[in-house]
Formats: sequence, structure tokens, C-alpha cells
Amino acid sequence: MKTILTTLNSKFIHSALSIRYLKAYSKEIPIELMEFTINQNIDYIVGEIYKKKPDIIGFSTYIWNRDETLKVCEMLKIVSSNTKIILGGPEVSFDGDELLQKYWFVDFIVYGEGEETFEKLLKTIINENHDYDDINGLIYREGDKVIKNSPRVLIHNLDSIPSPYRDIEDDFRNKIVYFESSRGCPFNCQFCLSSTIKGVRYFSLDRVKEDLGRLIDAKVKQVKFVDRTFNANKEYAMEIMNFIMSKNPKNMNFHFEVTAHLLDDEMLQFIKKAKEGLFQFEIGVQSTNEMTLNAIGRTTNFKKLKSVTEEIRDFRNIHQHLDLIAGLPYEDYNSFKKSFNDVYEIKPEKIQLGFLKLLKGSELRNKKDEYGFKFLDMPPYEVLETDYIKYNEMLKLKGIEDLVGRYYNEGYFENTLEYIITNHYNTAFDFFEDYLKFWEKKKYHTVSHNRNRLYEILMEFYNFKGFSDLKLLNEIIKYDYLYNNRNTNIPEGIKRVAISLIQKNKHEILKNQELLNDCLAHYKDIPTKQIINKVHIEEFEFDVIKLFKNDYVLNDEMIKNTTILFEYKDTVINRCITYDITKYI
Repeated sequence: MKTILTTLNSKFIHSALSIRYLKAYSKEIPIELMEFTINQNIDYIVGEIYKKKPDIIGFSTYIWNRDETLKVCEMLKIVSSNTKIILGGPEVSFDGDELLQKYWFVDFIVYGEGEETFEKLLKTIINENHDYDDINGLIYREGDKVIKNSPRVLIHNLDSIPSPYRDIEDDFRNKIVYFESSRGCPFNCQFCLSSTIKGVRYFSLDRVKEDLGRLIDAKVKQVKFVDRTFNANKEYAMEIMNFIMSKNPKNMNFHFEVTAHLLDDEMLQFIKKAKEGLFQFEIGVQSTNEMTLNAIGRTTNFKKLKSVTEEIRDFRNIHQHLDLIAGLPYEDYNSFKKSFNDVYEIKPEKIQLGFLKLLKGSELRNKKDEYGFKFLDMPPYEVLETDYIKYNEMLKLKGIEDLVGRYYNEGYFENTLEYIITNHYNTAFDFFEDYLKFWEKKKYHTVSHNRNRLYEILMEFYNFKGFSDLKLLNEIIKYDYLYNNRNTNIPEGIKRVAISLIQKNKHEILKNQELLNDCLAHYKDIPTKQIINKVHIEEFEFDVIKLFKNDYVLNDEMIKNTTILFEYKDTVINRCITYDITKYI
């Protein structure tokens, strides 16, 4: 019998871990993997699977692909009625019996941890004995009746699951690869499915190192750990990170979900040594409202979190993504505004604004009436409004999320945003709220924009507001553009001092030994023609570097012509270094 395991990933760059686990565990049975994306045509997906003429097809099912997966399954069953269709994954684990009753074309559902259940099911189908009643973790049909067997006990020794990374060849090159060193979570957040499984189980360090070594050798783009709390065991986490650091992989990064208040001084000093861009931390804040945190069972010491994340930020070597969730209990619009501003003060590399999803099996879904959650009961089950926040307010937060993604999260407007907020708004949220009004009034939310256009629109907004310091803002946004873009073609609407003389003399300027000694000592013995494309020189009407150091407050000594040299770097966080070279000109 021919067996295929497949899934619809959310993006082409992603890879599916679950189907590789299932294949590895069922090693005695030949299994072919096929991966698609939700953006591909359904007819194409069905056609490619059908051409393989499978006898058994297993689909890994999630909130992002459930509806598309069901369409694929129905079409395949219509044209290949004898093919056995199996669904598994979190999206079918909590109401699988209802799903089987509703969808005639699905034959089996594997619920819970699937490796052992799936292997036993395959062997039973292949042996054609049709005796499914002793397969724990399985839901199946017997005539018109749907039968749900007892749940399966979790695998105690995770090392007994064969590695899914043994024969990867070029499967993962330049892709995001999902990886787990543990299963379970020590916390009990009621919006999360991990809270339904008590305790944390770990793979052995030898196993983890062996698998990571394979991925490093395969030169994948990113290894994204799916451990719910990677640093729940400090020594274990540090051993893994130390192993990665010792391998010194090139052009790779490793993403971890960490709990900030568990990061002590020893671990902070340890990660301070990591190569820039090697590690990326995702830290769930969710809210800073104490009533909200208590209602969702979230264990957070925000004072400690703020202190730790600010210290990591100052290391300038680790990307930090801090998460907030709108729509939680007791979080109204003004409460969310405070949560946002609390996180914004930390200045992480990214602020990820999410919207509460009432996942099947989660405790918050069970309490939907208590908090007045209104949502569409189909994937992704996103909350539209609650007793505390109305739909029109959620829409505003959606708009702010979009602007934060465009203007804050990539870091291309860092100084411009800081100057505007410091000098014209009480809080960061007030700025984004005001900018959203302008953005939607101009219908900019209805069309796409390239990066240069974003600079132009921000200048247009500043003109629209009639702020008196437009000339200074022009110089700041010009600085941000040159700092973050190796492109001297300034966007329209941003004025610049005549630069022909400096550009004409750039070669001679870079021969200045005093300048080289003071600013570019590492280029001292390199021919000028090799340096010239790594730097840019620009004149400014204000001393913007001194302005930034003065917390974006202008004084008279900063009102002077200044010449700045931009030295571009091939690094993730520190894209550029700038020098005031006015005295050398």
C-alpha cells in the first residue's frame, strides 16, 4: 500500500515538523512526504496527490489550513473512494468525533500525541484486519457509528521517537525549520493549548545536539524552537545555546520562546557573548493589566521582565520580539493602550500585536460566555469583541498593528519615531492612533506601499499636522533613510543639502589619515576604492547625532551644519555605524 503524509504550510519558506515525526516513527512502513501551502490552488494540490495514487493519505491539520485541507480531502475522496483519509493535529484533536460525523469523506482522526497512534493505525489498515478498537488516541467509523477510543498516554521517553532530521539532504536549505527540545509547558495560560498537558518532557541533550548539528550542516535559514518555554530549565537551555555558539553557524539564526523573568544574571552574562543575530527571543507579555493576567493564569513579573529585556536590548546582539494580545478578559481599549505603551518603553526590536483566538480545548474558550467573547466559530476563531472591548475598537487596533509592523518593527524609522513621539505626543500609542486617522483618511490602507513610499507618507503626515519643526524632521528622516538603506536616492519630499562637492571629493576625504585613524582604523591599510562602496557621506543642517544622544531634545548648539559618514555593516541588528566627520572636511 502506498502512504502519503502531507500538510498545507502557511508559507513556502516553512517546513512541517509533524509529518516528519510521523514518518520517522513509522520507519518500517514506506511513506512519502508532500508539502504544499495554503496559497496554492486547491485543484493543483488535489491533482498532485492524486497522481501519486495513494492508498492512505494523512493530513496534519492546524487553524491556518483546516478549511483548505477539508476541501482537498473531499475532492480526493470523490475521485478515489477507496483511499483512506486520516486527519491529525491540534485542529482536530478536541472535537474529532463531531468532525467525523459532519464530514463523510474523513475516515480516521488521530487525536493527541500522534506518533504511536499513527503507526498502529497504518499497520492495522495495511494488514486489513479492521480491528481499531484497541488503538488509543483514534477516532473512527464503524458503519454509521463514530467511535472515539481512549486517549493515548504521552510518550515518556522522547528519545524513543526517531529523529525527523536524519535524511534531510537539501529539504531544508534556506528554509525555516521547526525544532523541539521539549514538549509541554510549566505554566497554565488559559488561551494556550499547552496548558491542557501537564508537565514538561525533554529530549536528551545528546539527541538535541545531534539533530542541531545536522541542521547546521544543512545550512537552514532559521531553526525555530517550538518549546513553549525554552528556558524553563536554565542549565538545559544554556547547554543547547552553548553548543550552537560553539558551532558558530553562518547566516543562520535560532528562535526561542523564553520567559523573561526566569532569565537570571548568570544567563544574561552568558547570552551577552552570543554572536550578533545568532539568537532571537520571543517573549510573551500579552498584557500588563493585573486583572487580565490573573484571569488567563499568566505568570508574569513585568518589572523583572522590563529590566531583563532592556538589558538584553542594550547588548545589541539578540533580536527580541515582545507579544501582546488584544481581546483578553478585562482588557478594554484604554487598558490595551497602557499595555502597549508599557512594552513600547522597552524598545524591543519587534512588538507583535496579536488578537485573541479561542482555540478548541483552551480554557478561555470554555469561559466564552463569562467574558462575552464574540467570535466566528471557524478557523482561526479570532475574537471580534468582548464585554470589555468593542468591534470598532478592535478594528482600530488592527490598523495600529499594521502601522507598527510597517514603521516600527523593521527599525527603519527608529529616530524619526522617537523624535516625533518625544516632541509631539504623550505616548507612542497616541502617535500611532493619530497617524492611523490620517492613514485611513488618505485611503493608504487600501493599497500596497514600498519602503520609500513609507518615508514619503510620513513626511506628508508631518506637513499635514503643520508642526513647526519640519526642517529638523526632514534631517532626521533623511538620516534614518541613509542609515537603513544602502541607497542614496532619497525618497521624494525629503530635501537634502547640495552634495555634489562632497561626492566629488569623497575619494580624497577617505584618504585623510586622521579620519581613518579616528573613525575607520579597520580600513587603514585597505585601498580607498575598496572602502568607497562601504560608506556614504552626507551633509546635514543640524547635528542630529548629538540630538539623538540628548534624548531627541534640540538645543542651540545642535543648529549647525554637520557632515556625517555612514559605514554600512553586514549584520542583522547594527546595520550601520555613523561618525561626525565635520572637522575633517
